[in-house]
Amino acid sequence: METGAIPVADVPGPVDVQATIESGQTYLWWREDGRTYAESDNHGGDAWYATVVDGEVVRVRQRDGALEWESTTDAVPLLRELLRLDDDLDAIAEATPDDPLLDAAYERYPGMRVPNDPFFGCLVSFICSAQMRVERIFAMQQALRETYGDPVSFQGRTYHAFPTPEALADATEGELRDLGLGYRAPYVQRTADLVASGEHTAEDVRGLPYEEAREALTEFVGVGDKVADCVALFGLGHLEAVPLDTWIQSAIEDHYPDCARENYRETSRAIRERFGPYAGYAQTYVFHYLRNRDA
Repeated sequence: METGAIPVADVPGPVDVQATIESGQTYLWWREDGRTYAESDNHGGDAWYATVVDGEVVRVRQRDGALEWESTTDAVPLLRELLRLDDDLDAIAEATPDDPLLDAAYERYPGMRVPNDPFFGCLVSFICSAQMRVERIFAMQQALRETYGDPVSFQGRTYHAFPTPEALADATEGELRDLGLGYRAPYVQRTADLVASGEHTAEDVRGLPYEEAREALTEFVGVGDKVADCVALFGLGHLEAVPLDTWIQSAIEDHYPDCARENYRETSRAIRERFGPYAGYAQTYVFHYLRNRDA
């Protein structure tokens, strides 16, 4: 076992591990006390969170001005990547337009970062997200992980990695429906088969310019423009992407009506121009703020 700590003072801008992981934008981490998404407002806590990446268990919590971690490996580079700890949040906030809604969201959740998830787990998570509350999306990924994920032993406990494409491709539609995926089950199974067979993989979308990547992502089964934007932002690092979910559509209607257009892509382009070069960060803050404000 390896342990360590990353001083918050060594990170550009503030850090809030709970807000980042329980933002409703990643479903590949879990809170070890079993209370993931159990609180009405998710920020500023010091609970342990865990994930498994490339067979390595990573645990992290925030307390006493540092991110404490325990892992099967040196977790510092993993945490910097997964939680985007090298992003300068102060500079990102400075580059965001002055706006009452954005200002309120940034003030409420200083330190919330855009998650950076492994591609396949991110893709499956958001295929499962259609018309679902964040708690249900998380429960689906937990069920997939515990049923099909490879076990990893750490500190006398068994952790489960997110399933490989091969494991989900071999699952039947009925088995996936039994885990609560509903009509999303065939989408997950067929997308997993595309990746496992090599017919369409992360390498076909990684490194493309944002709009080309979004278009390529829609070739996966069950991926429309909104899910493609989620994966572009949270799995490929396109920080300009703005997924137009229910909360952002409501924000456009109530706060930015001049950005409303006749179709998804034109509306997306208009709100990206309004939010600026880090529009994906602005989206994340608005999403979390509105979802918790109305909880």
